[in-house]
Amino acid sequence: MIGVSELSVEFAKGCRDIVKQSLVNEDSLIVNFNAPFVSFFEALYVNFEHDPSAPLVKQVFLHPASATRIVLPDGRYIAYKEQGVSADRARFSIIAPHTFLSSRLAGIPGVKDSLLEEFGIRLLTYDLPGFGESDPHPKRNLESSAIDISFLADALGVDKFWVIGYSSGSKHAWAALRYIPDRLAGAAMFAPMVNPYDPLMTNEERRRTWNKWTRKRKLMYFLARRFPRLLSFFYQRSFLSGKHGQIDRWLSLSLGSRDKALLEDPIYEEFWQRDVEESIRQGNVKPFVEEAALQVSNWGFSLLDLKLQKRKLNRNVLNWLKAMFTETQEYTGFLGPIHIWHGMDDKVVPPSMTDFVHRILPGAAVHKLPYEGHFTYIYFCHECHRQIFTTLFGTPQGPLILEVSLVVDPNTLEANVEQKEVVASSGDSATN
Repeated sequence: MIGVSELSVEFAKGCRDIVKQSLVNEDSLIVNFNAPFVSFFEALYVNFEHDPSAPLVKQVFLHPASATRIVLPDGRYIAYKEQGVSADRARFSIIAPHTFLSSRLAGIPGVKDSLLEEFGIRLLTYDLPGFGESDPHPKRNLESSAIDISFLADALGVDKFWVIGYSSGSKHAWAALRYIPDRLAGAAMFAPMVNPYDPLMTNEERRRTWNKWTRKRKLMYFLARRFPRLLSFFYQRSFLSGKHGQIDRWLSLSLGSRDKALLEDPIYEEFWQRDVEESIRQGNVKPFVEEAALQVSNWGFSLLDLKLQKRKLNRNVLNWLKAMFTETQEYTGFLGPIHIWHGMDDKVVPPSMTDFVHRILPGAAVHKLPYEGHFTYIYFCHECHRQIFTTLFGTPQGPLILEVSLVVDPNTLEANVEQKEVVASSGDSATN
């Protein structure tokens, strides 16, 4: 566990960075309240020289509501999006919960409909409670998140499905594995985030993870765990400010060279801005604070609960006799396949997190991606998407072929036969 002294140092340094990046600007309360005080911070941390070449800040646009929604048993509405083949033609179904500061529009970013058709995939994404066009949940936790996924599947006629977890959205996928395992055919994880305070982490695993993060990000995790209400102040001054910004600055991310190049691509920028606009459309800070707090709080379960292992029976005569005459073994944990892809140059979710997961869940198939970052493998990479689907589903077989059954009315058939006999008889008479 990180020591109190270390946390205090990181807290102080993080406060300094936040003052530098967030508090001391020309719109801040500090500036308006006390100019000489601000000048002191200016001298220490900030250079306020105006850069004439800096692009104009783009305003957030509120789009008209357009989502398809279902009503849940508790009366809440949940918004969702469908891609790929129709329900009756789906060979495989996938449900993908989104990450922090995202929405149902994300899904698998840039995946082509033609590729989904080729593999016969029906891709379902949805807005988390309070995000996009989904109603908030008054008592949200990871178990309720898994139940929402189950209700969504029921409403859309999905029996078994794969769940996809990416980055911080992975906690909802982990929850599905824990609470609704019978509904899942398998799980595909991409740079899966776990609780950085997980007590199962060794000191070395924790060190390798925390050392990859910026001071401000460490501070934000600390606040989310200890003082989550304070997060609203920072969120309202960044992505809830009504202005667009850079994801690495908003979320205090350090990025590798390939991730930086992707984020500068106009295609990504257009996608990111639209996704953010949908994510924050309700203007409510509470769901974002909840989401951040869920990441670093007690999940209500352990990853060890997902480990596939033989069920331990109580040592009594009845269980001993049952074991003797029963050929099948009883197992606990998640019985289906788990695949994890992780870029080795990922500085957002360090690869050490996947190393930790693999130690706890040795049955998971880990695919390490040299030179890939946090975004580059999953975002707008057609060949990557093809590799993923091939790994999960094998050779593409296309969508299911609908069988058309002909239902023939016996009375109609008998009438047609009689009519043909009359016609044939008339023809014979004419010939004679």
